[in-house]
Amino acid sequence: MIVFDLVCDAAHRFEAWFGSSADYEDQQARGLVSCPMCGSAKVGKAVMAPAVPAKSNQRRESVANDDPAARLLMLQRAFEANSTYVGDRFAAEARAIHEAGETRSVHGEATPDEIKALRDDGVPLLPLPFRPRARSDA
Repeated sequence: MIVFDLVCDAAHRFEAWFGSSADYEDQQARGLVSCPMCGSAKVGKAVMAPAVPAKSNQRRESVANDDPAARLLMLQRAFEANSTYVGDRFAAEARAIHEAGETRSVHGEATPDEIKALRDDGVPLLPLPFRPRARSDA
């Protein structure tokens, strides 16, 4: 998996995960990459600062982004704020959104067979790297 910083034509900056750089290029060419805040499909890669390690002789302050668990929690909260939890209706909702040409984001649960059928039909989807908080008590 690779994460890119993206920006839309309305200057909304967001992150998106892709299987590879080629996956990003393919999805971008097919118009499947859109801004989660405004839905714009005019999205491009934002300038990203390289991850340069600090010198070993300099003291480094701890930042929440340095902790992978804290970073994942921040990403989860941002994703869930811009997506609707649909539970086990995920396959039906994702298919309906795709067929209607909508760009809104939903998340939920699906069986392996449902996931395969969605992918076979060209419905864009990605597995989440976390358990939805709506299901955290299940």
